[in-house]
Parts: sequence; structure tokens; C-alpha cells
Amino acid sequence: MSYAEQTPQTDHAAEDAGAPTMSTPETLANIFFDPAGTFAALRARPRFLVAGLLIVAFTIVVTFLIFQKVPFPVVVRQAIENNPRTAQMSAEDKERAIEMQSKPVFRYIGMSAPAIGTVVVLAAGAGIYLLGVMLMGGRMSYKQALSVWTYSSFAPAVLGTILAVIMLFLKSPDDLDFNRPGAGLLVTNVGAFLGSGSSPILRAALSWLDLFTFYGMYLAATGLRIVGKLSSGGAWTVVLALWFIGMLFSVVRAAVFGG
Repeated sequence: MSYAEQTPQTDHAAEDAGAPTMSTPETLANIFFDPAGTFAALRARPRFLVAGLLIVAFTIVVTFLIFQKVPFPVVVRQAIENNPRTAQMSAEDKERAIEMQSKPVFRYIGMSAPAIGTVVVLAAGAGIYLLGVMLMGGRMSYKQALSVWTYSSFAPAVLGTILAVIMLFLKSPDDLDFNRPGAGLLVTNVGAFLGSGSSPILRAALSWLDLFTFYGMYLAATGLRIVGKLSSGGAWTVVLALWFIGMLFSVVRAAVFGG
């Protein structure tokens, strides 16, 4: 092997040699207080399993508590009655649809879907970050990309779960309608302040102006800059591009399906 072939590996090892060493509990705690140091440690020793499992666990807990607070048939009724696509259905047809979708099999699907979706998003998001870093001229492995996506999602997930649980105990079941703007658990995005008669397209776009989303974007940009060896501008370009694509998808979905 030539000297030129050995140099990149030597440079990478030298860069990571000075990285701080953190245990898994330390990374979970320090992501809130020292994101830069945490991502420097994750670049040298990427990890994601515990944080990812905790995110999935948070999703399962909140979903379970929601269905304990609001019975599943009530959630189904809210979804059908607030869906513009079912507005032309007769009362009898709506009742049949509600009865059908309230069966146990749909309940199990409804309870497991958020957790499965979380796993899919973590895996796919890491791939998108890896592609974005490569396009911006950085360098990062898939495992490192997965650690960035997972830990930038972990901190907002912790705070969001705590607030969601608190609101579940404070709000009356009659005040919870997860298909009506502003009547869910948390009101952290601009779209939630719009009335139910507002434009679904506008509501979909403004829902991406969210406090927890922006917090996660800040962490992700920090992680991509440090782990992916990007400039601050390059890291934010990747993060903002993904945010814009997500918002555009939501807008198109609202335009096609009406909500």
C-alpha cells in the first residue's frame, strides 16, 4: 500500500484521537448541555442504539397514554368526522366506517404504527444525512450519520414526551381532538393556532414552524458540522433542504387529500 493510500486513514485517526470520551449515559445527558462535545465523541465512537430505543419507548408510552385518556373509537370518530374526504358520506356510512375501524386489529395497528414509523424515520433519515454530507463534500459513515440523526432527535423527543405526559394529565378528554388544529397535546407550531376552517395547505406549511423542529435542526446542523466535517453553511444547507422537502411534501399532501 502506498503512502498516499495510508494518509487519509492516518489523518482520520489523528482527528479522532483528541475527541472526548463519553459513555452512553454521558452522551444522553450531554446532548442537552454540550452538543458540540457530544457529537465530537460520537464521531470517534458513534453510537445510537440506546438513544434510538429510548425514542421508540417514548413513542410507545405517549401512544399508550393517549389511548388510555381518549378511547380508540373516539379517536377514529374524530378522524372520520374531520376528514374532508368523508364529508359527503351519509351518517349511516360514517357509522359503519367508524365501527369497522374501531375493531381490535385496527387498534393494534394504530398503537404500533407510531413506533414502527419512528424506526423507519431513524434509518431513512440517517441515509439522507449521509447523502447530503457526501454532496456537500464532507465525509461520514452511515453509522456516524445514524448517530447524528438519532441524537439530534433524542433531545427534542425527551422534552416533547415530558410536556405531552403533563398535558395528558392536565387536559380533559373532551378537549383532546388530534384531528383538529390546536386541540391536540402540544401547541408548539404556528399552524396549530389556525382555526379548523383555515386552509389545509397553509396549516400544513405553518406546522413546520415548530419549536421542537427548530431545536432538532440546530442539533442536527451541529452534528453534521462536527461529525461530517462540513462548514457551518454546508451543514445548515443539508438540514434546511431536508426541512423544506418535508414541508413541501406536507403541503402537497394537504392539497391532494385536503388535510
